[in-house]
Amino acid sequence: MPDGATIGALLAAATARMKQADVAETPRLDAILLLAHVSGLTADRIRIAPDAPVSPKVAAAFEVLLKRRLAREPVSKILGVREFWSLDFRTGRDVLDPRPDSETLVAGVLAAVPDRKAALRLVDFGTGSGCLLLSLLHELPNATGLGIDISPPALAIAQDNADRLGLSARVTFRRGDWGRGCDGSFDILISNPPYIESGTVPQLEPEVAQYDPVLALDGGPDGLQAYRQLIPDLARLAAPDSLAALEVGMGQDVAVEQLMAAAGFASIAVLPDLGGIGRVVTGRKSVQIP
Repeated sequence: MPDGATIGALLAAATARMKQADVAETPRLDAILLLAHVSGLTADRIRIAPDAPVSPKVAAAFEVLLKRRLAREPVSKILGVREFWSLDFRTGRDVLDPRPDSETLVAGVLAAVPDRKAALRLVDFGTGSGCLLLSLLHELPNATGLGIDISPPALAIAQDNADRLGLSARVTFRRGDWGRGCDGSFDILISNPPYIESGTVPQLEPEVAQYDPVLALDGGPDGLQAYRQLIPDLARLAAPDSLAALEVGMGQDVAVEQLMAAAGFASIAVLPDLGGIGRVVTGRKSVQIP
């Protein structure tokens, strides 16, 4: 970066480098977020002050982060935080990045809850960062939650997010392999399991294949392995009139509907994401499933 650079000059040069490397869909926004992080300025301030000078120290720190972005590391992993459901979640290499498509699950569950003040019991399998469970607890003030994940580092991040959001008194995180060893009954059962076909994982864009954990991506040969393991346990743990909601990959909604129906769930529905893709499959359990 040039000595005595201004905000505008830094952003222009960084944007051009990212475009040339075909790194980002939003190169200027990426540059603004990185510069905000190292400078302590808000993104809005950076946008309106292109002629403001940037110190050599800030310019050097910005260059370090820019090189990481040019190596295809996602901005959220560089900054260590990602917004989801208007909340800030800590993220990192040990958890799947929260993504806007997953907000479909949160919205769908909330739309199905007749009384948001009820003392509901929630469980989230493969909780990762905890974004799904914690977003729901944020909206359901008297609910309690259990988040299960096989990865201790992921559980540590989820607990940190609960602490940051002031929700740690209403949530417990526990190491586990899907529903194995889990007992009790729950009113809302959710999961965003790995659903990418094993052979496809290496072909994903570098931001995903290199920086998201394989455990959170690889769904087995056909992408449905986790659903086959999990759905019978959802049926076992579901309280009467409970709701189960599962995020699915493109084109997997029919297969997951069939798995849920075979496990005894009824009133099965598919919820589309903002792109119109069937993203979440929900089902209700009105009676005890043997």
